[in-house]
Amino acid sequence: MLYSWDSLRRRPGRMVLTAVGIGLATSLVLVLLSVSAGIQASAFRLATSSGVDLLGTSANTSLTSESFPPLPGAHRLASEIPKADPNVASASPWLVSSLVFANASLYAASNRSTNGSGVPSGWQPVSGTSIGWIPDDNGGLEVPSLIEGRNLTAPGDPHYANGTFHGPVTDELLLNSALAGLLHVQPNATVWVSLQSPSGPAALPGWFASATAFRVVGITGPFWFLPSAALGMFYLSELQSVTGSATPSTDYASLVLIHLTDPTTSSHDQAVLSAAFPTITFFTLGDVLSAVQHVVNLYRTFGTLVGLIGILVATLFTATVLLMSVEDRTRELAVLRAIGYSRARIGGFVLEEAALLAAMGLLVGLPAGAVGAYLLNRFLSRLVTGLPTGFTFVAFNTSVLLQGILLVLAIGLAASVIPIVRALRIPVAEELRAP
Repeated sequence: MLYSWDSLRRRPGRMVLTAVGIGLATSLVLVLLSVSAGIQASAFRLATSSGVDLLGTSANTSLTSESFPPLPGAHRLASEIPKADPNVASASPWLVSSLVFANASLYAASNRSTNGSGVPSGWQPVSGTSIGWIPDDNGGLEVPSLIEGRNLTAPGDPHYANGTFHGPVTDELLLNSALAGLLHVQPNATVWVSLQSPSGPAALPGWFASATAFRVVGITGPFWFLPSAALGMFYLSELQSVTGSATPSTDYASLVLIHLTDPTTSSHDQAVLSAAFPTITFFTLGDVLSAVQHVVNLYRTFGTLVGLIGILVATLFTATVLLMSVEDRTRELAVLRAIGYSRARIGGFVLEEAALLAAMGLLVGLPAGAVGAYLLNRFLSRLVTGLPTGFTFVAFNTSVLLQGILLVLAIGLAASVIPIVRALRIPVAEELRAP
C-alpha cells in the first residue's frame, strides 16, 4: 500500500482531480438515489396514514389512469358497501373534478363595463381541483386540518334529500391554503365556480352569470390525496350540481374510499366487495402502493441512465489516470519483476492505487451528495407549495449510502482492469536494456 500511495503522491494534481471526478460522479448518483428513496418513503407514509384500506373505481380502471370514469349511484354506495361487508367501517364516495374559481374583486371589476375594460390587467379566474364528499361518511379517513373558520357542518348531504336532489343548498365550501392564497380570500368570502374558463375579460359578465356562487366557510391545510394542489372541497351533491350529475340516474362519483374495521383482512374484503359490486374495481392499499412504486421505478430508471453517464465518464477518467501512472513507471515495475515480484503482486499495486483513488473519491462524494440532497430538498420544498407536514423529497439513508460505497468500489475495480493488463505485459528485458 505504501508503494501505491507513493506513486500517487508523486503527481498530487492528477491524484486530486481524479478523486474529485470520482466524487462528483458519486454525489450525482447519491442525489438521484436519495430523491427516489425520499419520494417513495413520503408517498408510502402518506398512503399508510390516510386511513384508506380499499379504493373503489369504475370497473376496468387502472390506478395509473389520468382520470377516473364516472361511478354512478354514489350516495347509495355509502350505505350499500357497509351492508355487503360488515368489516367496512365507512365508505366515502368522492367526486374529483377540475373547476375554475373567481373572487368577489374580479366579480366587481367585471361589472364596471360590458367590454372588460374595467378589469385590471392580469386579473382572471384561477383553476383548481375540487372534491365533493359526504363529511359524515369520512369516518377513519384522514381529512385536511382546519386552519381558519369552520368545517362543512350540515349533517349528511342535505341537498341530496334521499335521492331527490331537491333538498336545501348550503352553498358552502372549504378552500385549502394554496387556493385561498391564489384567490386572496378569507372565511366568509364569496367565490364563484364553473367548469369552463372565460375566453377573456369581455366574457366575464356572462361567465359570472352562469357560474355558481359559494361561501368560503373555512381554510384548510394540505391534503394527502392531492398534497400540492389548489383544492376546494364541497358537499357531494352540490359539486354534482356544478358538474351536471346531480340527478338520481347519474349521481356520479370518481372514487369510493373505504376504511376497514380490521385492515388485515383487506384481500378478503376486496374479494367480497368485488363479488357484490361487479361494476366496481376494488384496490387494496398494497395495490395502491405498487402503483406508487411503479411511478418511482420510472423515475429511478431515468435517474439511473443519467447516473450511468457520470459513472462511465468517471471510470474512463480514472482508468486513463491509472494507465498513465503505469506508463510512467514501466522501468520501476520491470525492476520489481526482475528482483522477484510476481505478476499478481504487480497487479496488486495497480489495484491498490485504484482503491486509494476510489477511497478519496468516496471522501469527496459522500459529503457532496449529502449537501446536494439537502439543498435540493430545500429548493423543491419551497418550489412546490402546500406539501403535508413531514413530506420530504429526499431520504439520505443507509441504503443510499451503501449503494454509493458499492458504486465507488465498482468504479475503482472497473478502472483498474486495463492498467493491470498493461502492467502485467511490460517486457522486463526490453525495459531493463533501454537507455
